[in-house]
Amino acid sequence: MIKLTEIKEKEVINLHNGQRLGYVYDFEVDLEKGCLSGIILPSGGKISFFSKTNDILIEWNQIIKIGVDTILVDIKDD
Repeated sequence: MIKLTEIKEKEVINLHNGQRLGYVYDFEVDLEKGCLSGIILPSGGKISFFSKTNDILIEWNQIIKIGVDTILVDIKDD
């Protein structure tokens, strides 16, 4: 079992290219199913309180592993 506050303390790394994406600052929740559907990171690793248009949404199925210090994801470059 892991708390949402603990997830926010982990760095997100893309396994596809090794890029450090930053830290989770918000979550996407599916209210109908009652579960987490994704994590949200600020674009460029910086949080902007005035604009959410550059946020990075990582869907739950793209998360490979939640480890002790990091969250490993697989996001393909288009």
